[in-house]
Amino acid sequence: MARLILGDRVYHLDPGETVLDCLLRHQEEVDYGCRAGVCQSCLLQAEEPVPASAQTGLKDTLKRQRYFLACSYRPETDLHIRIPARERFSTEVIAHHRLTPEIVRLRLAVPAAFSYRPGQYVNLFHQGQVRSYSLASLPGEPFLEFHIRRVPGGLFSTWIFEALHPGDTVQIGPALGECFYTPEAAEQPLLLIGTGSGLAPLYGILRDALEQGHREAIYLYHGSSTLSGLYLQEALQALACDYSQFHYVPCLSRTPVPDGIRHGRASALALADHPQLENWRIYLCGNPEMVRSAQRRCFLAGASMQAIHADPFLSANDSQAPGPSSR
Repeated sequence: MARLILGDRVYHLDPGETVLDCLLRHQEEVDYGCRAGVCQSCLLQAEEPVPASAQTGLKDTLKRQRYFLACSYRPETDLHIRIPARERFSTEVIAHHRLTPEIVRLRLAVPAAFSYRPGQYVNLFHQGQVRSYSLASLPGEPFLEFHIRRVPGGLFSTWIFEALHPGDTVQIGPALGECFYTPEAAEQPLLLIGTGSGLAPLYGILRDALEQGHREAIYLYHGSSTLSGLYLQEALQALACDYSQFHYVPCLSRTPVPDGIRHGRASALALADHPQLENWRIYLCGNPEMVRSAQRRCFLAGASMQAIHADPFLSANDSQAPGPSSR
């Protein structure tokens, strides 16, 4: 039976057990969130080499130092680990506004020395729980903006919706993720597809691209099953009026469908409108099934995997501990 060695403490791993589950079973205090290798909250460091499958999504500098994701590693031999110090920022809630009955816009003060790219995500901490939320704001704005969906029965999202108010202090981690605009995309058309609060990172990416002078076409398909879920319509329509290269396509999957809105799923409509995606830059955010399906279809339509940036929003009842993160 493999052992997990943490300082002077030794724990026996059950067959097929992850490092994270073993630590939690022995009541070790360790951060975690999605348990799916996405939020990177459970980052640990090993003395021994670790498999690539436990380092998916990590920067090369972290991989070389044998950092790994505890939720993704099931050791079969003894493993010495350490829990690294966590970089956290204390910040203040400066605005809290309902965009829809199910989505709140949360704005936080920008902490000193905090840097990010629009579209990245940030871990929020509350009473031992961690959840990841994507950034909709731009670095030049005096706040960090998140669009947070209420998860039915979810403790974390219920706290944000009902107990968090302007003036409250929250703890956040550094910005993470690779879903953002880069100058290398300046000569490529952009296709942005999102569902629900998946609009948040796309709204940041879109405005960042426009602010950086992106001249090629930009198409944003935002999908929802309800009309109220198509939030920020006026702001996006205003951007489409101001920038001729930007095209906003709101999509409703259910009827009735008002004028000016397309009927169907955002990803299906986007791929029907743009069947050839060679040399396009793609951003997919929101429902995990949509993201996975659209990622495959975009690749088959000619987009390179390196040009497809995917940010699936894991969604589950976060009243369960542990449970996936919801963004």
